[in-house]
Amino acid sequence: MSVLTTNTDEMRQPAEWMVPTDDRILELIREEGNLTPGAIEVLGGPSSDHASRRAKKLAQHGLLEQIHRGLYRPIDEGSAYLDGELDAADLEPVE
Repeated sequence: MSVLTTNTDEMRQPAEWMVPTDDRILELIREEGNLTPGAIEVLGGPSSDHASRRAKKLAQHGLLEQIHRGLYRPIDEGSAYLDGELDAADLEPVE
């Protein structure tokens, strides 16, 4: 019988305000580049309505950047979170 072990230093640390689909949105935007919520849905993410709400929330907390109304791009903080290098609970909402 094998035992799977993981290094907790490399595990993602979501914040209380995050939901499971947030990781998928961040992954898609990191892989594909600038995306709209509609494109996120087409690429296998959540519905465009849900993606729109969540991308806005992720941008408010500094994990994505909104570069135009409804258009989001990846930023270093989002990649650091996905790589397990950033605890999202440490982020404060950006005004």
